[in-house]
Amino acid sequence: MAPGLTNARAFICDAGYDIRMTFSAADFLDLSKTEHASLFQDSVPVWEVLKRIGHYLERSLQPKMNGAIIGAPFIGERVAIGSGTVIENGATVLGPAWIGNNCRIRSGCYIRENVIVGNGVVLGNSCEFKNCVVFDDAQIPHFSYVGDSILGYKAHLAAGVILSNVRLDRQEISVRYHETKIATGLRKFGAIVGDKAEIGCNAVISPGSIIGRSSLIYPLTHFSGVLEENTILQNHQNLRTIPRYAIG
Repeated sequence: MAPGLTNARAFICDAGYDIRMTFSAADFLDLSKTEHASLFQDSVPVWEVLKRIGHYLERSLQPKMNGAIIGAPFIGERVAIGSGTVIENGATVLGPAWIGNNCRIRSGCYIRENVIVGNGVVLGNSCEFKNCVVFDDAQIPHFSYVGDSILGYKAHLAAGVILSNVRLDRQEISVRYHETKIATGLRKFGAIVGDKAEIGCNAVISPGSIIGRSSLIYPLTHFSGVLEENTILQNHQNLRTIPRYAIG
């Protein structure tokens, strides 16, 4: 059994309560909103998918170019581009990568290895993607990093959102759920961002975080752990105003 799987499935008694969350893909993601639902079969917990992306692309990817190119982007040999998708000048798609239909890959976007992108997705300027799955109609339009992560249907990362995927000490990443840490067996794991979740500008999401469906995280927030679905995570600054002459 994969590392962490027992911890995620079992009822864990710690600090006086039971944990019954299995972290299955269906808890966070509408699998009808991706053409790659087979990748998520038996994916309990959902982060097990991150270990399979490379093998899945090696087995299933058929390179093709059915979209349109503006200017001179770089597109690697092991890349599939769907119809209606536009790759703008200055974008880089190293591959292996599988990009769906009617997407917009904007200038300055950097798509590295093992990336799966659904239909109707926007990947923007100065955004970097690596070993990740992006569901249909998600938007990551400006200055973001998405590594070793899964973004659900219509998930949106505002400008400057970082899904951090490596601990500073390079040790194994755990998912922190209430008072319990669930081992994942992964040293690179960013976040699972559920369907229609919104993350505000310049937020930083720590490794191994889970964002529930339709949740909203305020700008300039640092978050680590599991955020329940339909939740707003607020971050209020302590601001004050003083007369200019008071500071010389």
